[in-house]
Amino acid sequence: MTGSSKELLAVEGVTKAYPGVVANSDVSFSIAEGEVHALLGENGAGKSTLVKMIYGLVKPDSGQMRFRGQPYHPTEPKAARASGVAMVFQHFSLFEALSVAENVALGMENPPPMRELAGRIKSVSEAYGLPLDPGRMVGDLSAGERQRVEIIRCLLQNPKLLIMDEPTSVLTPQEVDILFTTLRKLASEGTAILYISHKLEEIRALCNEATILRRGKVVATCTPRDRSAREMAELMVGATLTPPARAALPRGDTALEVTGLSVNSPIPFGMSLKDVNFRVARGEVLGIAGVAGNGQDELLLALSGELRTDPGAVKIDGKPMGATGPNARRAAGLVAAPEERLGHAAAPDMSLVENALLSGVVRKALVKNGFIDWAATGRFAAEIVKDFDVRTPGTHVAARALSGGNLQKFVVGRELSQSPAVIVINQPTWGVDAAAAASIRQAILDRAAEGAAVVVISQDLDELLEIADNFAALNTGRLTKPRPVEGLTIDEIGLMMGGAHGMEVAHVGH
Repeated sequence: MTGSSKELLAVEGVTKAYPGVVANSDVSFSIAEGEVHALLGENGAGKSTLVKMIYGLVKPDSGQMRFRGQPYHPTEPKAARASGVAMVFQHFSLFEALSVAENVALGMENPPPMRELAGRIKSVSEAYGLPLDPGRMVGDLSAGERQRVEIIRCLLQNPKLLIMDEPTSVLTPQEVDILFTTLRKLASEGTAILYISHKLEEIRALCNEATILRRGKVVATCTPRDRSAREMAELMVGATLTPPARAALPRGDTALEVTGLSVNSPIPFGMSLKDVNFRVARGEVLGIAGVAGNGQDELLLALSGELRTDPGAVKIDGKPMGATGPNARRAAGLVAAPEERLGHAAAPDMSLVENALLSGVVRKALVKNGFIDWAATGRFAAEIVKDFDVRTPGTHVAARALSGGNLQKFVVGRELSQSPAVIVINQPTWGVDAAAAASIRQAILDRAAEGAAVVVISQDLDELLEIADNFAALNTGRLTKPRPVEGLTIDEIGLMMGGAHGMEVAHVGH
């Protein structure tokens, strides 16, 4: 353990229940000064509720907490910050039209004059190896740089405890190394870090101790470097995990061909696509990596038909489809699952049955003679829930009532259950736990084995290396030349993602 080993935070017997679900049940653990402590668990295990209680967003029903030896019960985040607790959330809360310094000022109780604040941002960001220009607009920053803004905003409060929720999900491998160097420096100075991540190899590399939650209860504590990633995953789910397996298949014909795809982004501060070229054969999985904001959303829109292009820029089975909309592409066999689950992939206030209809109507023939076949739609929704282990009271509930991980399983399952010829999926296992991620990846491989051409866009490199045959990276709207996954190193991938040396980086070390 780095720093001193004096207890900083103690959580004792904390319980929190909501109607129909106990989020945390009699949870106890402690963190010492200078310790990097992992909080592990499946989706719905109670991690978020627990850190929200520590940060003053949620009030426990029973139990108690101590901070630096004193009773601690923050009624709001402001009180938690005043005690020395800071938090970097998974989803950034930044205003894109404001500068770095203006965004930092908004998160402070009493911000100093702007010039003085800019000086502090510069010196603190450089001291911790996260250099930032206080005058830059946040809308022009990469995802990794935006995260720096959130971290620096916390560090200016001189926190004693820094809570980080999935901090590396938007970073390249090189940026992860920089972040870990920063966190180790903070820990060596006595700051405790409570670290939530689904990436177990990261936990092994960074964390001194881990508390593992399952269904709201603490089921184990361990020293991560003494356990394998698989052992920790099995503690989280309480079952043995099998890695995805794939059948070696002869490649079929080209099912999806993208030629000279250039299109302006319809998204504010988005990234336009510039001359993107690739082809995917039946039975092949093409993995596309990239740091958030480099054109992933735009690529999915252009492939799904939500964004029209030149007719010949997108071909399905040799037919020009670039100028057609989503329904025509679905009829031709293409299904798509965007990254944003709530609002884009699913309508929040509609039931799961209605959400099944939205994208299944064409391929599952859910409308007959102009009337919706509700019985067939209900069966389709029930089949998705059963096949993809979606935890829900029933198919009648609204999409917004599901946890993020369960909604992800539903959205991905809905697309994969339509006998697709081409699958395009952005962040298939975003925010889902090890067991659910394994089953989603297996389902993707099963569809490839049945002859589908698959494009998986993901920021999870381990995922791409596990399931993809070929690999390419998006950087500032350009795609590197796809190359076989076999023999690729993480360093080469990081360089491809960073866009080093134009696009010629695909040949590093070869």
